Amino acid sequence: MLTNPVVLSVIIMSVLCLLKLNVILSLIIAAIAGGLIAGIPLGDVMGTLVGGMGGNAETALSYILLGALAAAIHKTGLATILSKKIASTIKGKGTALLVLIAIISCFSQNLIPVHIAFIPILIPPLLSVMNKLKIDRRAAACALTFGLKTPYIALPVGFGLIFHGIIADQMTQNGMEIAKMDVWKGLWLPGIGMVIGLFIALFVSYRKPREYKMENAMEEVAVTSEEVKLTTAHFAALAGAIAALVIQLTIGSLPLGAIVGLAIMTIFGAIKFKDLDELMSSGIGMMGFIAFVMLVASGYGAVIRETGGVEALVNATAGMVGGSKLLAAIVMIILGLIITMGIGTSFGTIPIIAVIYVPLCLKVGFSPLATAVLIGTAAALGDAGSPASDSTLGPTSGLNADGQHDHIWDTCVPTFLHYNIPLVIFGVIGALIF
Repeated sequence: MLTNPVVLSVIIMSVLCLLKLNVILSLIIAAIAGGLIAGIPLGDVMGTLVGGMGGNAETALSYILLGALAAAIHKTGLATILSKKIASTIKGKGTALLVLIAIISCFSQNLIPVHIAFIPILIPPLLSVMNKLKIDRRAAACALTFGLKTPYIALPVGFGLIFHGIIADQMTQNGMEIAKMDVWKGLWLPGIGMVIGLFIALFVSYRKPREYKMENAMEEVAVTSEEVKLTTAHFAALAGAIAALVIQLTIGSLPLGAIVGLAIMTIFGAIKFKDLDELMSSGIGMMGFIAFVMLVASGYGAVIRETGGVEALVNATAGMVGGSKLLAAIVMIILGLIITMGIGTSFGTIPIIAVIYVPLCLKVGFSPLATAVLIGTAAALGDAGSPASDSTLGPTSGLNADGQHDHIWDTCVPTFLHYNIPLVIFGVIGALIF
């Protein structure tokens, strides 16, 4: 298994990221290494990498346009007002702010399913408050990632309904039927593990005060400016944001929603037509890195699949576990971690690992609900800790608005430790008791 191109590629990517090599370069190098180890000619590796980047093209465009929308909302001052309201609500209590951030993040997955789109709007103006309270941003990263992951893992609403539906569909296609609305009956247990991880992060690991510089202009405005009353521009910005949300929910297009939101804000004078070029540049600066990481991650996933290493992992896993349910559960979840850490998407990993898990679970004797727990847990593992996951890239985009938050060491490593360890433990328990 240690000579498998998928395993080696993920190890190379993780090591390079931990050494603080740029995530995009790390993904490209790891893809090339994985392809060459599998015996694929270099030219074909690059062709597959570039050709596979289109898989996340709409996501990348969405992030850039949402970044422009976030910049526009910030320009109107609406985000600053929101940050003041939140600051007054928490009354100087750092833990209360982190819990509130986690709750808002949860709502982004089900109540108002905008995923990470709220982060560049809400978090940068709050950095001044967080700095004043000396909040460790690693705790904030854990709070955000908790909200981006836990609801879709445990609850069959919003993105969770999609996630559970994919699990049920893929299990059925591979020979094990389960109803979509039955999946949550097992996945609530890994959700409990996520809650425990959040409490450890907030009340144990990152409870000590941490100093940050207060040099950013945006921070000064958020801390010292007087109370601002809502103006026509603010209402226009709010209308643009609501329109973007409605279009996303009804038509299912984030890019179209962002464009319409910008149009409404321009027509009603919240932003000036001549400022659109500057706002687009701000959007690219704010979210462009995420967009390019998602593009390269899609290409990386294409190379990983082309190596044939996933199939080899299947055979190796099947021969390793024998008839032991405990060993099978542990090996399958770790296998899912390896695959998802590289691809960086839990939703996209399900079709890959379902082909592996369902036959193996049938052979070992797992129930359909236990199998759903294994698949759901293994798929979710890579979302916390993967440098290429939007559940880590999103928090970094907001928390690093002033350049004081490291993507790998301040987001990926903390979320990996606090969420993947509980997910593995509770996923294995769930597989054995259901």
